[in-house]
Amino acid sequence: MNDQTPLDADELMNFAERIEQLPPADAGWVDCLFQECLRARMHEAELLSGLSDSAGTGKSSKEFAAQLAQVALDAAEWLETLWNVGYMGAGSFPAQPRTAFPLVELEDVLKSALFARIREGKRPLPFPPPTRQGLPWHDLVESQEETHVVEAEIVRDGQDQAIAAIIEACPDWQLVEEVARNREYIVQHRGKGPLFRLHLDSDTARLRREPPRWTRRIRLQERGGFRSYMLEWPQQDERVLAVALRAATWERAESEAGQWIAANYPEMYGQVSFERVE
Repeated sequence: MNDQTPLDADELMNFAERIEQLPPADAGWVDCLFQECLRARMHEAELLSGLSDSAGTGKSSKEFAAQLAQVALDAAEWLETLWNVGYMGAGSFPAQPRTAFPLVELEDVLKSALFARIREGKRPLPFPPPTRQGLPWHDLVESQEETHVVEAEIVRDGQDQAIAAIIEACPDWQLVEEVARNREYIVQHRGKGPLFRLHLDSDTARLRREPPRWTRRIRLQERGGFRSYMLEWPQQDERVLAVALRAATWERAESEAGQWIAANYPEMYGQVSFERVE
């Protein structure tokens, strides 16, 4: 092959198939490099399109190229989450992270709640959310005070002690506290994310998110006309860790702080409220 001849689309897709066959230790970094090459190719195509198009059609072509590039970037983030976290959001996972990389079919793309979430501009959680009848239940994690009517049952051991819960066919709920025997429990999915109060009646079950248990400060700093936001996180040695947040508004700062907690303290995610300090 002539080194000066660009690879066509079929040749690039052949590389993608070969990457899937690599050992897990190599597949991760090779896929990252491959995705970067695809982004560079798309950027090149966008530039060439802008030079060759007429004034009347150039704008629409650029918009289409930008949309196509965004789809590629979103797909890369989706696959990265699948590899690092272990869930696709299409019902065929979860699996242990970095162990099995599935053959992604068109149906997976169309049905993936995770991919749809990324396409809406929302950031994926760094851990699998609860499922509802086999599908990711992001709304439950992100809703604040909504009460959900659910199908639920309590799992007990040989000594009749409550040890777990099955909620909406998801068996990964852990019991944090039995508030009232056979009636009310505090539960958490896989020990990560918000706490929920599960209330059982004779014919129905209700699930409601618990209010935050901790408060952390987000401090606004202004220097030389620039505004920045900082999350103050107390440490065990009584020192305070200052976490810089990439944000230009309070709302974005709180969102970034939540993502930092999810990545570093997933057992506290959704249980922290923020105090704004100027």
